[in-house]
This record gives sequence, structure tokens and C-alpha cells, in this order.
Amino acid sequence: MAKLTLKDVDLKNKIVLVRADFNVPQDASLNITDDTRIRATMPTLKYILENGAKKIVLMSHLGRPDGKPVAKYSLKPVAVRLKELLGQDVLFLNDCVGGSIKQDIDNSKEKIVLLENLRFHSEEEGNDANFSKQLASLADIFVNDAFGTAHRAHASTEGVTHFLKSCAGLLLEKEIKYLGDAVKEAQKPFVVILGGAKVSDKIGVIENLLPKCDAIIVGGGMAYTFLKAQGRQIGNSKLEKEKLDLAKSILDKASQSGKEILLPVDNVIVDSIDANAKTEIVGENIPDGKIAVDIGPETIKLFEGKLKSAKTIVWNGPMGIFEMDAFSKGTKALADFIAGLECISIIGGGDTAASIAKFKLEDKMSHISTGGGASLEFLEGKNLPGIAALTDK
Repeated sequence: MAKLTLKDVDLKNKIVLVRADFNVPQDASLNITDDTRIRATMPTLKYILENGAKKIVLMSHLGRPDGKPVAKYSLKPVAVRLKELLGQDVLFLNDCVGGSIKQDIDNSKEKIVLLENLRFHSEEEGNDANFSKQLASLADIFVNDAFGTAHRAHASTEGVTHFLKSCAGLLLEKEIKYLGDAVKEAQKPFVVILGGAKVSDKIGVIENLLPKCDAIIVGGGMAYTFLKAQGRQIGNSKLEKEKLDLAKSILDKASQSGKEILLPVDNVIVDSIDANAKTEIVGENIPDGKIAVDIGPETIKLFEGKLKSAKTIVWNGPMGIFEMDAFSKGTKALADFIAGLECISIIGGGDTAASIAKFKLEDKMSHISTGGGASLEFLEGKNLPGIAALTDK
């Protein structure tokens, strides 16, 4: 790590400003339905408290309130969950800057303070210098533990670093280590699995990782643009017409450099995307009017055969519409298979992380990224502003 981490700074008697990622899903009654992101930052919070900090001031966004207060995007439910997880009182403040916020923090008897949603102010996403300065004025040191927003140059990720000594929290450090090593010095054989709906979302990842990996496995909706580029019939399956030439050039590039791109050899198909739709399995060519929704059993065998000797696996994107049980077999089979391997398994955030959680395999993977867009950009080899802005060692 070229940047300061939590372990490099003196926390004794300091008020520590922590950018966390508490952008958690909630139901209609505003109950948190998945607290993974809150639990993921617990090691950082406990470390800060155990190392003598005076107070922790937590800040985050939730949803897309577009620069104005929206009741359903309040972080109040997060304060309740934090109290349960930490076993101590949490002071919730109804704003993040201005008014008596600074005074309320200084006078609080609670050691944990949670500010209201940063995105209730348009200055947050606008990376406004004055807003950044107001946030920075609340503390002595800044810790970024929100990998999910590290690809955005916002006031709470990039702006505050201009006013405070800034370091990576334990979660952010772990993300940098696993994803960084995968990009720079992965143990070989190194196999990348890419899925999800669109080729366009993964172009940067393919171009960055193709020279570094031994093989790329492609499933999900994006596979059908590649199969079409090979001259296969794909029926009514997902197709990005404007990306056909690109898909063909990626396949050619892989072939010329001796890298393998594995595509589905059989598919689960339906007439329409419906949880109760009748499924059938066909080979590489999909009949007119039919839609591919998952990889078939022969493809599962093919993919597992390539994965069994891997020392590093990076997986971003499911193999089918895993949210519907009837179309989740391919994603589940690969997840179960990887869970049983002796390898470094890195799960890129978003849908892939959600599928691993659905199959209750989180503890069987080396690392599950908490960032969707951030993990994609990191795997593309891009500099993330929220990391680049941290204080150098």
C-alpha cells in the first residue's frame, strides 16, 4: 500500500471522521433487508475504538435523493442497526453540516455519531470545496472505508482529503489488496469469469485482464453477443448489436495471444422471462423466438473443467437470471464448485455478491467486494479518486 492505512496513524484522543458505505437495501417499511455493508465496516470501527480514539463521526449516503432531504432515504434506521452491532449507543444527527452539528458532536456523551445522508446536499456529489471543509472541520483525521464510492470524486471521498490527514480503513485496504493483486500479480493459473447482461459493462475489464489471465469464462446475457459474433443463432436472447464487431475483435485478440475465451455450449431457454416459464435445454444455437436465461449442464462441466486447476479466480457477473430459482442453476453450480477449491476467489460486487449471499457461500470465498461500479473500475485498471486522494505513506 502506497497510501496511509489505519495502522499507520495515531488515533489516541482523536475525533475520527469515517466515510462508510451504508447504502443498504430497505423494504417499504424502511427495515434494512441486508446489512452486509454495515457489518463489513465493523472491524474498522472496533479498531478505531480499541486504539484510543475519542469519538467516531460516521458519514454515508443512501439512495438517490438528488440533493434534497427525502424521508425514505434517512440514515436513521442505520443508526439503530449500528447500535445493535456495536453494543453501544449511537447519536444520530439530523444533518451533516451547519447549525449546531459541530457542537453536538463535541458535547455528545456517545462515542459513535452518525450524520444524516450526505446526498441531502447537492454539494456532496458536486465535490464542493466549502462543503468538504465543513465536513473536515468535524474531526482530526479522515478514514475512508467506503470502497463502493471510491470511484467517485465526491466531497466525502475526495474533497475532505484536502483538509485532513487521510487513510484507508481496514475494509478499503482489503479491497485494494485483493483486487490490486488480482490485477497486478495474480497467482497462476488465473481465470476470470464474466457474466451479467452487457458486454459494454465489461469491455474495460476484458481489455485490462486478458493479457494478465490464462482464460476468460463468459456467461450471462453478455455471452450471446459473443456467440452471435461467432455466427451462432441466439433467438431472442440478449444482444448488443453495436458491440458485435468489438466482440469479434476480442475473440480474435484472445486467439492470437493464445488466451482462451470459453462460451456456453448449451443453454437453458424459455419463451418468455417468467419465474414459472417452461424451460428446455438446447445446444449452441438457440431457436427463433426463444430466450436464453442460464447456462446448461454441459457448459457447467466445461467451465468447471477450466476452473479446477485455477489458483486465482476473479468473478464478476452471474451466469443467468439467478434471482429466479429456475434460472439460477448455472450460477449456483459455479459458486458451489469454486467454494470447494483451494484457490484465491475474488467476487466482484453487485449481482455476483448478491448471488453468493443467496447461496449462503460468503464464508467460502477469499474476498467479496463491497463495490459494484468501483470493483469494475478497479479491475479495469483505473485510478479511483477516493483512493488516489488518500495521504501517501
